[in-house]
Amino acid sequence: AYGEYTMSTLFNEKINSLVYYTIGTGVGAGAVIDGHLIGGIGHPEMGHVPLERHPEDLDFKGVCPYHGDCLEGLVAGPTFEARLGKKGKDVPLTDKTWDILAYYIAQAAVQSTLILRPNKIVFGGGVTNATLLEKVRKEFDKLLNGYVTVPDLDQYITMPQVKNNGSANVGNFALAEKLLTE
Repeated sequence: AYGEYTMSTLFNEKINSLVYYTIGTGVGAGAVIDGHLIGGIGHPEMGHVPLERHPEDLDFKGVCPYHGDCLEGLVAGPTFEARLGKKGKDVPLTDKTWDILAYYIAQAAVQSTLILRPNKIVFGGGVTNATLLEKVRKEFDKLLNGYVTVPDLDQYITMPQVKNNGSANVGNFALAEKLLTE
Protein backbone atom coordinates (compact mmCIF):
# COMPACT_ATOMS: atom_id res chain seq x y z
CA ALA A 1 0.00 0.00 0.00
CA TYR A 2 2.75 2.42 0.92
CA GLY A 3 4.66 1.68 -2.28
CA GLU A 4 1.64 2.44 -4.46
CA TYR A 5 0.93 5.57 -2.42
CA THR A 6 4.53 6.69 -2.94
CA MET A 7 4.38 5.94 -6.67
CA SER A 8 1.16 7.93 -6.99
CA THR A 9 2.79 11.00 -5.49
CA LEU A 10 5.86 10.51 -7.74
CA PHE A 11 3.55 10.52 -10.78
CA ASN A 12 1.89 13.73 -9.53
CA GLU A 13 -1.43 12.09 -8.76
CA LYS A 14 -3.23 14.33 -6.32
CA ILE A 15 -4.28 11.70 -3.77
CA ASN A 16 -4.08 11.66 -0.02
CA SER A 17 -5.41 8.14 0.52
CA LEU A 18 -5.17 4.73 -1.04
CA VAL A 19 -6.24 1.15 -0.28
CA TYR A 20 -4.22 -1.73 -1.70
CA TYR A 21 -5.32 -5.37 -1.90
CA THR A 22 -3.02 -8.15 -3.00
CA ILE A 23 -4.86 -11.28 -4.09
CA GLY A 24 -2.63 -14.32 -4.43
CA THR A 25 -2.21 -17.37 -2.21
CA GLY A 26 -4.10 -15.30 0.36
CA VAL A 27 -5.52 -11.79 0.50
CA GLY A 28 -3.63 -8.98 2.19
CA ALA A 29 -4.54 -5.33 2.26
CA GLY A 30 -3.39 -2.03 3.61
CA ALA A 31 -4.55 1.56 3.69
CA VAL A 32 -2.61 4.81 3.65
CA ILE A 33 -4.13 8.14 4.60
CA ASP A 34 -2.06 11.35 4.48
CA GLY A 35 1.13 9.30 4.30
CA HIS A 36 0.30 7.18 7.35
CA LEU A 37 -0.44 3.47 7.28
CA ILE A 38 -3.73 2.67 9.01
CA GLY A 39 -3.57 0.29 11.96
CA GLY A 40 -3.51 0.47 15.72
CA ILE A 41 -3.15 -2.74 17.67
CA GLY A 42 -1.97 -4.51 14.51
CA HIS A 43 -2.21 -4.39 10.77
CA PRO A 44 -5.64 -4.43 9.13
CA GLU A 45 -7.08 -7.84 8.21
CA MET A 46 -9.20 -6.69 5.30
CA GLY A 47 -8.85 -10.08 3.64
CA HIS A 48 -10.92 -11.70 6.36
CA VAL A 49 -14.09 -9.63 6.14
CA PRO A 50 -17.37 -11.52 5.67
CA LEU A 51 -19.19 -11.12 2.37
CA GLU A 52 -22.61 -11.72 0.89
CA ARG A 53 -22.45 -14.98 -1.04
CA HIS A 54 -22.88 -15.05 -4.80
CA PRO A 55 -26.10 -16.93 -5.67
CA GLU A 56 -24.14 -19.36 -7.91
CA ASP A 57 -21.51 -20.02 -5.22
CA LEU A 58 -23.58 -21.04 -2.21
CA ASP A 59 -22.22 -24.60 -1.98
CA PHE A 60 -18.55 -23.59 -1.96
CA LYS A 61 -17.28 -23.65 1.63
CA GLY A 62 -14.25 -21.41 1.07
CA VAL A 63 -10.61 -22.14 1.81
CA CYS A 64 -9.87 -19.94 4.82
CA PRO A 65 -9.16 -22.21 7.81
CA TYR A 66 -10.53 -19.54 10.20
CA HIS A 67 -13.63 -18.19 8.46
CA GLY A 68 -14.27 -20.35 5.43
CA ASP A 69 -16.11 -17.85 3.30
CA CYS A 70 -14.39 -14.55 4.07
CA LEU A 71 -12.84 -12.55 1.20
CA GLU A 72 -9.62 -14.60 1.32
CA GLY A 73 -11.54 -17.86 1.55
CA LEU A 74 -13.55 -17.00 -1.57
CA VAL A 75 -11.08 -15.27 -3.93
CA ALA A 76 -7.49 -16.31 -3.11
CA GLY A 77 -5.61 -18.41 -5.65
CA PRO A 78 -6.28 -21.75 -3.92
CA THR A 79 -10.02 -21.27 -4.43
CA PHE A 80 -9.61 -22.21 -8.11
CA GLU A 81 -8.28 -25.65 -7.24
CA ALA A 82 -10.90 -26.09 -4.54
CA ARG A 83 -13.70 -25.13 -6.95
CA LEU A 84 -12.44 -26.46 -10.27
CA GLY A 85 -9.54 -28.77 -9.60
CA LYS A 86 -7.05 -26.60 -11.51
CA LYS A 87 -4.89 -23.54 -10.96
CA GLY A 88 -6.26 -20.08 -11.77
CA LYS A 89 -3.72 -19.62 -14.58
CA ASP A 90 -5.38 -22.56 -16.33
CA VAL A 91 -8.92 -21.19 -16.00
CA PRO A 92 -10.11 -19.32 -19.12
CA LEU A 93 -11.07 -15.71 -18.42
CA THR A 94 -14.49 -16.52 -19.84
CA ASP A 95 -15.19 -19.04 -17.07
CA LYS A 96 -18.03 -17.92 -14.74
CA THR A 97 -15.70 -18.35 -11.75
CA TRP A 98 -14.09 -15.03 -12.66
CA ASP A 99 -17.52 -13.35 -12.46
CA ILE A 100 -18.05 -14.83 -9.01
CA LEU A 101 -14.64 -13.59 -7.84
CA ALA A 102 -15.38 -10.14 -9.26
CA TYR A 103 -18.59 -10.01 -7.24
CA TYR A 104 -16.69 -10.71 -4.01
CA ILE A 105 -13.80 -8.37 -4.79
CA ALA A 106 -16.25 -5.59 -5.66
CA GLN A 107 -17.85 -6.01 -2.24
CA ALA A 108 -14.44 -5.44 -0.63
CA ALA A 109 -13.98 -2.32 -2.76
CA VAL A 110 -17.41 -1.03 -1.71
CA GLN A 111 -16.57 -1.67 1.96
CA SER A 112 -13.28 0.23 1.62
CA THR A 113 -15.04 3.03 -0.22
CA LEU A 114 -17.75 3.46 2.39
CA ILE A 115 -15.48 3.06 5.43
CA LEU A 116 -12.33 4.93 4.35
CA ARG A 117 -13.40 6.97 1.30
CA PRO A 118 -9.96 6.57 -0.36
CA ASN A 119 -8.90 8.43 -3.48
CA LYS A 120 -7.88 5.15 -5.10
CA ILE A 121 -8.16 1.37 -4.66
CA VAL A 122 -5.44 -0.83 -6.13
CA PHE A 123 -5.70 -4.59 -6.70
CA GLY A 124 -2.53 -6.58 -7.28
CA GLY A 125 -1.26 -10.10 -6.76
CA GLY A 126 -1.18 -13.23 -8.89
CA VAL A 127 -4.96 -13.59 -9.22
CA THR A 128 -5.54 -10.03 -10.45
CA ASN A 129 -5.63 -9.34 -14.18
CA ALA A 130 -7.11 -6.68 -16.45
CA THR A 131 -10.17 -8.76 -17.36
CA LEU A 132 -10.97 -9.48 -13.71
CA LEU A 133 -10.52 -5.82 -12.82
CA GLU A 134 -12.99 -4.74 -15.51
CA LYS A 135 -15.51 -7.21 -14.08
CA VAL A 136 -14.83 -5.83 -10.58
CA ARG A 137 -15.52 -2.27 -11.78
CA LYS A 138 -18.87 -3.34 -13.26
CA GLU A 139 -19.90 -5.17 -10.09
CA PHE A 140 -18.70 -2.28 -7.94
CA ASP A 141 -20.83 0.15 -9.92
CA LYS A 142 -23.91 -2.06 -9.49
CA LEU A 143 -23.29 -2.63 -5.76
CA LEU A 144 -22.52 1.00 -4.92
CA ASN A 145 -25.56 2.06 -6.94
CA GLY A 146 -24.56 5.74 -6.97
CA TYR A 147 -24.75 6.00 -3.17
CA VAL A 148 -21.59 8.12 -2.94
CA THR A 149 -19.56 9.88 -5.60
CA VAL A 150 -16.29 8.25 -6.62
CA PRO A 151 -13.79 9.15 -9.35
CA ASP A 152 -13.98 7.57 -12.79
CA LEU A 153 -13.74 3.82 -12.11
CA ASP A 154 -10.80 3.35 -14.50
CA GLN A 155 -8.78 5.69 -12.27
CA TYR A 156 -10.39 4.69 -8.96
CA ILE A 157 -10.01 0.90 -9.17
CA THR A 158 -6.66 0.08 -10.74
CA MET A 159 -3.83 -2.40 -10.95
CA PRO A 160 -0.43 -1.55 -9.41
CA GLN A 161 1.77 1.01 -11.12
CA VAL A 162 4.80 -1.14 -10.32
CA LYS A 163 4.78 -4.59 -11.95
CA ASN A 164 5.80 -7.93 -10.38
CA ASN A 165 5.02 -6.94 -6.79
CA GLY A 166 7.49 -4.08 -7.11
CA SER A 167 5.20 -1.87 -5.04
CA ALA A 168 6.35 -3.74 -1.95
CA ASN A 169 10.00 -2.90 -2.68
CA VAL A 170 9.20 0.74 -3.37
CA GLY A 171 7.18 0.91 -0.15
CA ASN A 172 9.92 -0.74 1.91
CA PHE A 173 12.53 1.73 0.70
CA ALA A 174 10.19 4.70 1.12
CA LEU A 175 9.32 3.65 4.69
CA ALA A 176 13.00 3.14 5.49
CA GLU A 177 13.82 6.61 4.17
CA LYS A 178 10.93 8.06 6.17
CA LEU A 179 12.24 6.44 9.37
CA LEU A 180 15.74 7.75 8.74
CA THR A 181 14.55 11.31 8.19
CA GLU A 182 12.15 11.54 11.14
